[in-house]
Amino acid sequence: MTAMRFLIAVLIFIGAASPAPAETFPDRPIKIIAPFTPGSPNDVVARLIAAPMAVQLGQSVVVDNRPGGGTTIGVKAAMMAEPDGYTLLISNSPTHFISPLVNKTFTYDPLKDFVPVATIASGGLMLVIAPDVPAKTLQEFVAYAKANPGKLSMASGGIGSGSHVAGELFKMMAGVHMVHVPYRGVAPALTDLLGGQVQVMAASSAASIEYIRSSKLRALAVTGPTRTDVLPDIPSVGEFLPGYEASGWFGVGAPRNTPGDIIDRLNNEINAGLADPRIKARFADLGGTVLGGSAADFGKFVADETEKWSKVVKFAGAKAS
Repeated sequence: MTAMRFLIAVLIFIGAASPAPAETFPDRPIKIIAPFTPGSPNDVVARLIAAPMAVQLGQSVVVDNRPGGGTTIGVKAAMMAEPDGYTLLISNSPTHFISPLVNKTFTYDPLKDFVPVATIASGGLMLVIAPDVPAKTLQEFVAYAKANPGKLSMASGGIGSGSHVAGELFKMMAGVHMVHVPYRGVAPALTDLLGGQVQVMAASSAASIEYIRSSKLRALAVTGPTRTDVLPDIPSVGEFLPGYEASGWFGVGAPRNTPGDIIDRLNNEINAGLADPRIKARFADLGGTVLGGSAADFGKFVADETEKWSKVVKFAGAKAS
């Protein structure tokens, strides 16, 4: 055997003997990029799934907060990462599928630059009004808004935020005209709502529940498909406007070209963690519902959501300033 043939034979043997990447995955820590500050809903969800993932995968799973740039800093860091399954992105509707629709300077396409891994959970918002608004029910509020077109101000946590698009979908389906007032976050928006500077807002249960219980804000409806266990007496918007649904959701994505067998492994282990009753209970405490499912399910869900919210953004004429 010539030296060249011997070398080729050795290389073939080594290649055959070496395990495929998916067989050894993971052999080092996994990072989940959260493009928000610590303590944000996006960050909380990332940490909730990181712990069971670490147990299932036998490797540490760390959350890397990369806020800023309207989430583009974190999203781009994940997009540019090696597609090997060791860098993931915790995603949700406004940050990764609505923001690119309202800000044309965003240089990524969430449907092309990421592959879906798993859906995590969903949860609706609360449509709340200032106490001085003369309406006790959603029907009364719609009637009041129609009688006063353009005189009511609708607050949001910013252009393209979940509170913004939920409100725009409500305006579109209810046929009411309200002035959108975007804030830099939910907290200042709620402050002005409490003070009566604005009249209505779609806010998360976590942010608004104590104000509702103390009668500082009045809850008219939840934006999810059904009533919630947190406030079971509050109807859903869909009970009055059939077909309305504006649920916030969270999922995990990976850079495009991440191998399919690694995606399958991650999906299986994430779903195993989500099946834990303690994890389900924790999401319920936050007003959310665990979803789970296959990577393909998440991909279809994302495509459907993007199509839906594209119509809402077009209706609202929403553009980032």
